[in-house]
Amino acid sequence: MTRQLNVALAQVKLTVGAIEANTDRVVDTVARHSDADILVFPELTLTGYPLEDIVYRADLYAGLEHALERIKAASTDVAIMVGYPETDGQAIFNAVSVFYQGLRIAHYRKQILPNYGEFDEKRYFTAGTGSTVFEFKGHQIGLLICEDLWQQAPIAGAKAAGAELILSTNASPYEEYKAAQRLQVLHQRWAESGLPIVYVNQVGGQDELLFDGNSMVVDEHGQAAITLKHCAEDVVTAQFNDGKLVNNVDHGTDSADAALYQALTLALHDYVSKNGFSSVLLGLSGGIDSALTLALAVDALGADRVRAVMMPYQYTADISIEDAKQQAEWLGCQFDVVPVAPMVDSFMQVVPGLTADKPRDTTEENLQARCRGVLLMALSNKEGSLLLSTGNKSELAVGYCTLYGDMCGGFAPIKDVYKERVYDLARFRNTLGEAIPERVITRPPSAELAPDQKDQDSLPPYSVLDEIIAAYVEQDQSLADMINAGYDAETVKRVVTLVDRNEYKRRQGAVGPKVTRRNFGRDRRYPITSRYLQSMLARTED
Repeated sequence: MTRQLNVALAQVKLTVGAIEANTDRVVDTVARHSDADILVFPELTLTGYPLEDIVYRADLYAGLEHALERIKAASTDVAIMVGYPETDGQAIFNAVSVFYQGLRIAHYRKQILPNYGEFDEKRYFTAGTGSTVFEFKGHQIGLLICEDLWQQAPIAGAKAAGAELILSTNASPYEEYKAAQRLQVLHQRWAESGLPIVYVNQVGGQDELLFDGNSMVVDEHGQAAITLKHCAEDVVTAQFNDGKLVNNVDHGTDSADAALYQALTLALHDYVSKNGFSSVLLGLSGGIDSALTLALAVDALGADRVRAVMMPYQYTADISIEDAKQQAEWLGCQFDVVPVAPMVDSFMQVVPGLTADKPRDTTEENLQARCRGVLLMALSNKEGSLLLSTGNKSELAVGYCTLYGDMCGGFAPIKDVYKERVYDLARFRNTLGEAIPERVITRPPSAELAPDQKDQDSLPPYSVLDEIIAAYVEQDQSLADMINAGYDAETVKRVVTLVDRNEYKRRQGAVGPKVTRRNFGRDRRYPITSRYLQSMLARTED
């Protein structure tokens, strides 16, 4: 007699701390997929991930007790696999349980606790021990949680305990090309164990983290025979007969630009919606960064929830105003032009009297940006609208931005996107329809805070700058490594000096989604006060 098992991968959005709402989501999903034998939900289903210091609150566990009773009640006909934090009164564990017919039939605690990059699990959890394999409808099923799959021992332990199928619940954050990396890891675990793997990942934005879904089933041949959607909710049922997968579901592979654009759109949408904002606004300068941010905002929220404000001064080119207006018309959002000359000029009359008539420098340029920031923050306060900051990773890395000026805002959608990728994404967005005027993409970038100003008057070409930043920030290369790779020595020294010198600015900037290997903030945590760079530069001079 054939042993059949239908496993539904429930790739759903969850909200940190919203225990009742998350439980509602589980119960509703179970009701809509009653044809499945077992539904597998993402890691820490009932609380969302990462819970951070909320995990220490005693009242959290009272709420979880009620939620688990609801899960048991919903498990009459379908087994439900959910994750949640668990405490024994002394330690806290990242746990998962399977409930069926009102009973808990399996329980497992995460063994491998990641403690690198954006992960701090050793701060919060105690590692579990031992393997969990349970029998369900004639199948021997092993349980794992996320990082357990990134090392060999947990799946080897499950196989030794008799598992013929692995169910893994996950909250694996997005970064570019991460989906391919996960597939490589799962294929390696299959090669070591020979076991098919059901991998269910969370989807949705959570502060600086973004979960992209891309859940999958690696079959008994090591192939990703079932793949779920990228950056979207999805529920797909995998059908097993005698331990072998008998169906295929393939959502295809997006281009790198399409995948990143969709990820940023999801991150922006979820930050706005989960934090209760009804609308957003931004300063639209006629430049590439604000243009891309506007397109993302309209695509994420709809034009009726987005307002763009153009704030020209005497150095603003007419074509910048024309291009900003054209883009707003194409996208259909509210657009205002508010000259900032009265604000800037009033400051210009006061400042010299307080600074002993020192010569003009970047102070006057920054005053323009700060007047714009004050105006945008006033609109944000008055309307309850979230202000979007429009800076990219390249400029934030080297401090080519104004604190309390263009850095004002509550969310920075492209803060982890290099300048060259900003251009890629702008070109991609235009393949979907008119969104960003071509002149915005092709003209040399400028802050327009001084006559005939160009970014490359102050910075290396972005193609070079981006590579040096990536080498230093993401790969931890030394000055010698970069110089030996062929980069100009003085350029390298100047860039890394700017990166470290501007840590204080980035600490005060808005949060934004992590999309690269190492972002500023959760991943790269450098002190503001440090003499390390000077020591490194001195060694290079010797």
